[in-house]
Amino acid sequence: MPFGAGEVRWDRVCGPGADGHWRAWVTVHVDAGALWRLGLHPGQPTAVVDCPSPPGWWHAAGERYALRCSAEKSVS
Repeated sequence: MPFGAGEVRWDRVCGPGADGHWRAWVTVHVDAGALWRLGLHPGQPTAVVDCPSPPGWWHAAGERYALRCSAEKSVS
């Protein structure tokens, strides 16, 4: 793994969502110096979004694909 033990930290919060079902939120923190070593820093041209987000159907198709793949794995 490219990160040392003290360079990555994650937090998890659980609680009921708006619909009453329990949800979990995970946040991952990576030390800026560790990202810099990998060439990931704010000065990179790709560090800023410079194009529009894909259309909604693109995300919906990805979610359907993921659900279909997970259903096929549970059957086999």
